[in-house]
Amino acid sequence: MQQQDIWNSDVAQRYDTAGTGMFAPEVLGPTVDRLAELAGGGPALEFAIGTGRVAVPLAERGVSVTGIELSPPMIDRLRTKADDSTIPVIVGDMASTVAPGTYALVYLVYNTISNLQTQAEQVACFRNAARHLTPGGRFVIELWVPELRKLPPGQQATVWHSEPGYIGLDIYDVLHQHVVSHHFSFDESGQARLARSPHRYIWPAELDLMAQMAGFELESRHADWTGAEFTADSRSHVSVYRIPQDR
Repeated sequence: MQQQDIWNSDVAQRYDTAGTGMFAPEVLGPTVDRLAELAGGGPALEFAIGTGRVAVPLAERGVSVTGIELSPPMIDRLRTKADDSTIPVIVGDMASTVAPGTYALVYLVYNTISNLQTQAEQVACFRNAARHLTPGGRFVIELWVPELRKLPPGQQATVWHSEPGYIGLDIYDVLHQHVVSHHFSFDESGQARLARSPHRYIWPAELDLMAQMAGFELESRHADWTGAEFTADSRSHVSVYRIPQDR
């Protein structure tokens, strides 16, 4: 499965779920609040900007936002909300594509760094973020913690979310540090729709080493965007890395 095939026109049309899921105010509000604070009045660059879930409200807060995005259909969806003069977007891969200018903040939300399928690509993503940042600039990553503790011996899959009309199932390949997320959606007629996405999962300590290789220092890590403490039981984290001022 190639990323450009996954994020196609059908997915782009169904991606936005206004007011619910990752678009719910209690999810999106703290995300935008924290990113606006970290930008500190400077410009921001979003890797894998998608349909503008975060970029549009962040720009409405007065932050100058530029994006990099691999999927033209996702960009087309974004353009129904903001034009190129408001949020410019460069088509390309977040591991290698360069946007014009420098930024106070680069951010990568909702587990998207795991869409890169190799460790080398993930390291390249850190280096790409570093080349875009001014001294003292920050790179923010929101990422889930692999749930391998839930896997009994001999079992490869975990159900990570279940609600009426939806089941989320992850199948792990622990040898290669890969996981394929399966999203089963059911309508009232009983018809099911399956969407799949492949990921390379990353442990927090491995993420920190990637950051060091790119010249970053870990500034903070919390369990969510509100600043909750990160513990051994946290299911996700928001990690803030910073380029030293004297770079």
